[in-house]
Amino acid sequence: MAIALEGRPVARAILERAREELAEYVTQAGHPPELATVLAGDDASAAAYVRAIHRTFDRVGIPVRDVTLPGDVAESELRDAVERLNADPAVSGIIILHPLPRHLPAGIASQLVDPAKDVDGVTPYSAGRLAVGLPALPPSTPEGGMAILEHYGIEIAGSHAVVIGRSPVVGLPMALMLIAADATVTVCHSRTPDLPAMTRQADILVAAAGRPGLVRPEMVKPGATVIDFGVSFVDGRMVGDVEPAVGEVAGALTPVPGGTGAVTNAILVQNTLRAAWAALGGRRAG
Repeated sequence: MAIALEGRPVARAILERAREELAEYVTQAGHPPELATVLAGDDASAAAYVRAIHRTFDRVGIPVRDVTLPGDVAESELRDAVERLNADPAVSGIIILHPLPRHLPAGIASQLVDPAKDVDGVTPYSAGRLAVGLPALPPSTPEGGMAILEHYGIEIAGSHAVVIGRSPVVGLPMALMLIAADATVTVCHSRTPDLPAMTRQADILVAAAGRPGLVRPEMVKPGATVIDFGVSFVDGRMVGDVEPAVGEVAGALTPVPGGTGAVTNAILVQNTLRAAWAALGGRRAG
């Protein structure tokens, strides 16, 4: 039976370090950093994520400012709202919640946020630096996956990692982070002709496709480590991309819920502090 790679202990360790760092930052700056969330429309999952962000940031003592816009917000109004946050020195980090209303241009969120305040690593600047191995604020979800692997002592260097999903916010950055950690990485997606043949080769299997139950036991190499980023709701129940029965084959598996989600929010705290230090020019910058 697979070891459960619980996210809560990982998040707790990150937040404990963040509290210590926050005290040091406040001593130098005279005030805490602040995160701003931008929510357009009434998507229930996005609103739930804002509430989860508040719970995590409240635990550390970093204030969160919510900017709520109507579902029919004009592109110019969204731009103005984000530009005001970009220009506000009290705001250290900005996160624009998805999904945005459909009438807004695709990818607009990545174009609006000042890269210095891009605590979710979505701007082309952040993505480009990550791609070429330069320091950057990383996307919080895949960085959380890497933190789980590190916390539980999963060997990455020399392993074969297979990532299912190529989104610019989870799959692709996760692949880049695994490459930087000296894994050999294969990225699969909806056009991969024989997905099970690829996944059975993985020492580390990452599921980030957003398709409930996509990964079945027969698709997993015995003893493999499986990181499940999937979040879907089926009959009112949260499920991942990986069937629970995979736990009978895998060596280690992140549960859903209770796996990667808690760590994602802790990384968001960590990134907000990094951005604040960089703006302050303090010794922890970068």
